[in-house]
Amino acid sequence: MPTVPTGSAAARCLLIGFASAAAMASSAITARAQDASAFHELETKYIFGNFTIGSSTDAEGEKAFEPETEADFGKRGGRYGAVETELEYEFTPTQFMQIELGPTVSAHDIANVPGLEDRRMGGINGFEADVRSIVLDRGVLPFAVTASFEPEFHSLDETSGAKVVNYGLETRLEADAALIPNRLYFGSNLLYEPETTRGDLGVWENESTWGLSSALAYQIAPGVAVGGDLWYLRHYEGIAFNSFTGDAVYLGPTLYWQITPKVLMSGALETQIAGRETGATPANLDLTDFSRARARLLFEFEF
Repeated sequence: MPTVPTGSAAARCLLIGFASAAAMASSAITARAQDASAFHELETKYIFGNFTIGSSTDAEGEKAFEPETEADFGKRGGRYGAVETELEYEFTPTQFMQIELGPTVSAHDIANVPGLEDRRMGGINGFEADVRSIVLDRGVLPFAVTASFEPEFHSLDETSGAKVVNYGLETRLEADAALIPNRLYFGSNLLYEPETTRGDLGVWENESTWGLSSALAYQIAPGVAVGGDLWYLRHYEGIAFNSFTGDAVYLGPTLYWQITPKVLMSGALETQIAGRETGATPANLDLTDFSRARARLLFEFEF
């Protein structure tokens, strides 16, 4: 039976893949930056590294396969790595709506982390879908807004890897604007994600996360954009902001590369630079509700 990569190993693979893609993109920049007339408007959905999502949808009838991996690593002590990959099929029934759906797989590598059991395992983790609908199209105003609703089911806890029954609904407002036509883009997301989880004891526990982001992406060569992403996140017990438990600020670089007309890559690497955890000592970062660092890497293959 093939071995499933552990969390930290998969995280290293993700970062190596991100660095390799960045190196290849830099070669593309040298080859393509000569022709300034080749700068065209970018589809904004993935240009901000994919923690912040742009408002655009594909053309009506387009279909794509999108493997997307997120790695979270670092807690208050010990060794911690958690990786989840979504294997999504995306289609666009109309120019104003886009649908994604597919299974998820995950891997955890946890050792000597306070409050978490040691665990080294991986497996199929659940199913996710995403329905995106344009609320405000660009042209009426200089910015565009899309609403996103992402129901989720997980059979493994995203943080600990323990067997659970988990349901969530990630909702977003995704907005962006071109600050310099075809070159500099600004993006912002408003996030609310309620979740309910049942563990071994059969008791349902509710939680929710609220967040706001700001991101910039600059097209440095045709089809290649680099930028930065800033997120502020707050975590609560209860689905209606019942009891505040901690917050976190993430900051990091992003990279987008339209490799071919049918293939693209989007990635981000972010570190928790500020935050606080209620009742923790020290409380300068929230490393219970959030990880010390996180990364995302996505490929899209249109067909």
